[in-house]
Amino acid sequence: MFDGDRFWHDVSTSYQHHILDQDKQAQFFILAAFLITFTTVRVITHLIRGGHLTHVFHNVSTKGGTHLHHLVPGILLLLLSGFLGIGFPDLAHRELLAILFGIGAALTLDEFALWLHLEDVYWAKQGRQSIDAVVIAATLVGLTILGWGFWLDLGRATGRLIGVS
Repeated sequence: MFDGDRFWHDVSTSYQHHILDQDKQAQFFILAAFLITFTTVRVITHLIRGGHLTHVFHNVSTKGGTHLHHLVPGILLLLLSGFLGIGFPDLAHRELLAILFGIGAALTLDEFALWLHLEDVYWAKQGRQSIDAVVIAATLVGLTILGWGFWLDLGRATGRLIGVS
């Protein structure tokens, strides 16, 4: 029996207990922004490469023809969110900075292979190293920072939702 109300109640209860009560909302926002940004960037880059969306999105180049990789705004967001969070901790909104940090981290790690090879290998075999780096980072953040309890509760709620006890 599909019980969406029970599922969302279980998820919100787990979120309250494991995230809000443990003061881990900023970490949750980092992970959510990271995963959403990484997925969005990968979809957009695949669509650009396939010739779709070129009227909306395209590769960014300087006047001299230098390609600006998306790790550049990623690094800028990491620097900005770090500076604001450390330099002005009383003025900064933790959740907003967490989102900016997560976006910056995703944009930067999506081009991790560029760090290693110092050349554009995004679509080459070596580009897979960027995906590996993102999977490792997301797994570490998701499991260690948010904790096993949240994911176990989410798994149980999903099992109940699909009828597996």
